[in-house]
Amino acid sequence: MNAAHLNEGGISAMRLRGLMRKEFLQILRDPSSIAIAFVLPVILLLLFGYGVSLDAKHVPIALVVDEPGAATASFTGSFRHLPYFDPLTLPDMRSAEIAMREGRVEAIVHLRTDFGRKLYQPGGTPVQIIVNGVNANTGRLILGYGSGIWINWLHQYAQINHIHLPASVQVEQRVWFNSELRSRNYLVPGLIAVIMTLIGALLTALVVAREWERGTMEALMATPVTMNEIIIGKMAPYFVLGSGGMLISVGMAVWLFDVPLRGSIWLLFGVAALFLLVALGMGLLISTLARNQFVASQIALIVTFLPAFLLSGFIFEISSMPQVVQIITHIIPARYFVALLQTLFMAGDIWSVIWPNALALAVMALIFLVLVRRISRKRLD
Repeated sequence: MNAAHLNEGGISAMRLRGLMRKEFLQILRDPSSIAIAFVLPVILLLLFGYGVSLDAKHVPIALVVDEPGAATASFTGSFRHLPYFDPLTLPDMRSAEIAMREGRVEAIVHLRTDFGRKLYQPGGTPVQIIVNGVNANTGRLILGYGSGIWINWLHQYAQINHIHLPASVQVEQRVWFNSELRSRNYLVPGLIAVIMTLIGALLTALVVAREWERGTMEALMATPVTMNEIIIGKMAPYFVLGSGGMLISVGMAVWLFDVPLRGSIWLLFGVAALFLLVALGMGLLISTLARNQFVASQIALIVTFLPAFLLSGFIFEISSMPQVVQIITHIIPARYFVALLQTLFMAGDIWSVIWPNALALAVMALIFLVLVRRISRKRLD
């Protein structure tokens, strides 16, 4: 008996090569597959890398000084020498309040007439900061930056003038892992998980569902190939495609956006391979259950893309979510991949983080692939 005609449960190397060759040729002839794998990652990274920022920079604020003096000039000057604020000097509080209502400024810093005199008194001098709280995140950042400027200015003012201020506090900041406090360093690695989800789950679900619609899957079922060969033959080419998308994403993150990669590149691609297996398993499972491209794409977006975007910790902190939602995030594969990416990029090879998250991905990959194999049957009904 020829080696190519093994029993139904076995795997023939010759048939497997033929299936993989067919898939690669189909990918090369399908512009949408190439676009999702290579063009979409570039577009998303450019949009998020350059267009999305969680940093509060160049925030317009109003400076109102009731009684100008040397101390007020020194303090308000602190706001002008930092990239966080674009200060606008206004003559009175009424003008500043109107500017805030009209959206021309996001905060008001008000120094009253007794600012210079009370500076030397035990109780200190009050500084009023009014913040537009419509955007809660920006409001908190403005308050944090404003408080930091106030404390640092007090310390510097006391040193320069050789005086002792009761409220003088020296702040020594120490930031680990992202010393520049750039949101890009946080967003870009997390975005790679979303990109890998799109390539692995959405692309696989669409392509296999398309084959069911066109009838080519039925023709494949009529051949001697086994179900194991079909599953491997479908997964391998898209695994290679996903690895190419991962390579492009990592290259853009490191060389275009200057995101530091402190961990092992081999370990990074190792955990990416685990996540790709999970995403491919989800895509194959969806396409097996829904043999229609439209239905498969909607399910893939709802079940894989949206959870990866919203519940993975990519943008929104999981610890800030309600307890019920935090529990739900444990079944989202992207949660574990985002944690691995941000750790490997920003902190390095932290094995206490890598092992549990990698193990969770391995278990999920096994579950999805077993489900795909159990549900898939070589039949035409």
